Amino acid sequence: MSNTLNVEHIAVDALRPNAFNTNVVSPDNESKLEESIRRLGMFKPVIARELHDGTLEIIGGEHRAGAAKRMGIKTVPVINLGRIDDNKAKEISLVDNGRYGTDDTLQLAQLLEELGNADELASFMPYSDNDLATIFASVNIALDDLDLPDDEEKAPSLKEKPIQAHQIVRFKIPVDDASWLTSLVEKTMKAQKFTESDSLTNAGDALVYLLGQANQE
Repeated sequence: MSNTLNVEHIAVDALRPNAFNTNVVSPDNESKLEESIRRLGMFKPVIARELHDGTLEIIGGEHRAGAAKRMGIKTVPVINLGRIDDNKAKEISLVDNGRYGTDDTLQLAQLLEELGNADELASFMPYSDNDLATIFASVNIALDDLDLPDDEEKAPSLKEKPIQAHQIVRFKIPVDDASWLTSLVEKTMKAQKFTESDSLTNAGDALVYLLGQANQE
């Protein structure tokens, strides 16, 4: 496999799917994929290898290529890795379809809010309506709905290295429960005077207090 990767525009009909792709896309997500191509274009090339008879076999991007073909797009950007063996092709296919990281929920919610509302994003982003509702609700639970003092005044200097006494723990709750839980945490923060740290720490201290009280009953 060459270390130099070149992107070429290849006729979509000249690309052959492989027999080992384990990635399955639902009809709903196929529609999202097509809409993303209309909106953003084919910004991610198809990954292919060259077989002994000269045929180009798709290793990564079979669904992108299929969506392009359904939409009447004649050529797609392709990175041809050359002649590589079956095992290497399968490894690349799995890595291309895999994901190593997870999203920070708060940062993801804030980023999505900058891009549009849930209805618009749901038409082309790889998230369901329930996913988006939960993601957006996480911002309200953690930050926006809490009546808190300005964190900037309480933030430690960048030069300080305080001992870590808290850990961020993320979890999902039903959207219908977000409002009352937020209100309860806010009231507990004020009543127990959990106001001396940053907003996440104060909210976490309030939640631990509430759970401790419930455990004693």
